[in-house]
Amino acid sequence: MQQTRRDFLKKSSLGLAGLALSSNDWLNSAAKPFYEISLAEWSLHKTIFSGKLSNLDFPQFAKKEFGLEIVEYVNQFFPDKAKDKAYLKELRTRSVESGIRNHLIMIDAEGELGEADTQKRKQAVENHYKWVEAAQFLGCQTIRVNSRGEGDPKEVAKRCVESLRTLSEFGQAHNINIIVENHGGYSANGAWLAGIMKEVGMKNCGTLPDFGNFCLEWSGAEWHSQCKTQYDPYKGTAEMMPYAKGVSAKTFNFDAKGNEPTIDYIKMMNVIKKSGFRGIVGIEYEGETLTEIEGIKKTIALLKKATSAI
Repeated sequence: MQQTRRDFLKKSSLGLAGLALSSNDWLNSAAKPFYEISLAEWSLHKTIFSGKLSNLDFPQFAKKEFGLEIVEYVNQFFPDKAKDKAYLKELRTRSVESGIRNHLIMIDAEGELGEADTQKRKQAVENHYKWVEAAQFLGCQTIRVNSRGEGDPKEVAKRCVESLRTLSEFGQAHNINIIVENHGGYSANGAWLAGIMKEVGMKNCGTLPDFGNFCLEWSGAEWHSQCKTQYDPYKGTAEMMPYAKGVSAKTFNFDAKGNEPTIDYIKMMNVIKKSGFRGIVGIEYEGETLTEIEGIKKTIALLKKATSAI
């Protein structure tokens, strides 16, 4: 998930027309792929922030609009509800009633795990505990965290290892995975992030490779303004895959043939398949030219097409 916060667009009223097969038909067909598809809630962030869709209604919406049965939440859409058992119970009930499996919660704005100040770093780790407990209550397997910090990359890595180990120990006691996305800062370097995973050395600590988050340096002040220096996304994904407990299939735009012009999906899905991954691939559309519903549908179609080609 990118941190960029763009202007909100109107929700599209398009239905499922245009997809040859529903997602369920495809997943249950004889040509069943090596992974399952989930919907990352951030794909609908404009719709949710505008008030046209609530976090509570997200599970049913994912099933009704796209035929998907696994979802990935974002804590920014219910930031004050981590300890609200009544709210979480309602969300869990709606998920069950919609036939939805809750997969993970993406966590932001709880402090930096690579923070130089020892007390602030300790507080950042502890701030994540409530989300581990919320994830367990909702029936999720995982929370996604970030590995950011200022200073020398080796020192930031050392701090992140310490934080992730502590957080993963807490997660282990709750049967929750702690995974890190390439999501800003040094984490765009696949080798750097893989090195952290190796040092942490815990089974419930892993990665979430995001196809579109490999920018090492931005040309503008705002993150994701325009990438000036990019880490090889296929190399970075391959480096992260040995530790992957999920994958984020990012899209921004589509050409006339339905391909993502900045990401070779066939090449990327080959990397995923060759790694031996057999988990969940999350759809995350973050474009501007299409409505969110259209973008999600096109991402699902592209993922199917690329998988069929390998």
